[in-house]
Amino acid sequence: MKVAVLGAGAIGAYVGAALHRAGADVHLIARGPHLAAMRQHGVRVLSPRGDFTSRAHATDDPAEVGPVDYVFLGLKANSYAACGPLIEPLLHDSTAVIAAQNGIPWWYFHRHGGPHDGHRLESVDPGGAVSAVLAPERAVGCVVYAATELREPGVVQHLEGTRFSVGEPDRTVSKRCLDFSEAMVAGGLKCPVEPDLRCDIWVKLLGNISFNPISALARATMRQMCLHGGTRRVIETMMAETLAVAGALGCEVGVSIERRMAGAEKVGDHRTSTLQDLERGKPLELDVLLAAVVELAEITGVQVPTLRTVHAISDLLALRSAA
Repeated sequence: MKVAVLGAGAIGAYVGAALHRAGADVHLIARGPHLAAMRQHGVRVLSPRGDFTSRAHATDDPAEVGPVDYVFLGLKANSYAACGPLIEPLLHDSTAVIAAQNGIPWWYFHRHGGPHDGHRLESVDPGGAVSAVLAPERAVGCVVYAATELREPGVVQHLEGTRFSVGEPDRTVSKRCLDFSEAMVAGGLKCPVEPDLRCDIWVKLLGNISFNPISALARATMRQMCLHGGTRRVIETMMAETLAVAGALGCEVGVSIERRMAGAEKVGDHRTSTLQDLERGKPLELDVLLAAVVELAEITGVQVPTLRTVHAISDLLALRSAA
């Protein structure tokens, strides 16, 4: 199995290192000091489950890699539309693109069935720019339940979780999903193939849609948001509105708001990825987390006043931080 990790940051390098440890032909595509460190020392993974080092091939030139069986996409979703020159050299007729993104993916309505089948979401695929680069037919969905961060260039700190759920947009259990899952498991990760990954997407989104923008607006950790009474109520309302949208699209999320809040509080003083991006001056990945659900609410006729309010304020923050 030949795998390219496009965007080999904290999550991408962690997955690439695990696959390489299991014997896959892995190519890590990155840049800057992180790339230099991986070239010199490999990827060092520090984990409560045991440290290890992987010396997978690392490069900044996808043409040097050539066509692969799988592209594991570790880029932020707001970079997808511009990644054409990077991904094109990696593709052959049957290359699968495994997009490890948070939020609502560009392929959400591809082979969805029902009245919205094939609908394009403007908030995540503006003008079809993402679909033009990443054909929905290539897409394998991936919901990441692992938490990692770059401790320093070339060093990935694995904090918790090893689950990467994958699934086909058309709800089939395909050979390409099963083969990828087998390789991930051989590398020490959990990788269930879900018949309907969209429900997993909503489970993960339940936390991201609320905690991520609020953390950036308040500069607060998970614990701080959970313990502040007023903020906690806002987050619970956002979650309730999100569940209503999911239900209108046929996804019943089997996790209660109470359980989701309890789990978040246990995480402690963790800074969400959106807050980390804000502190580092990076673009905020809020369209797929928040704007997409507001758009889905419009399609389904669900009232989401709190989501709309937080979206308006956080959108202004995103615009100002990008200026």
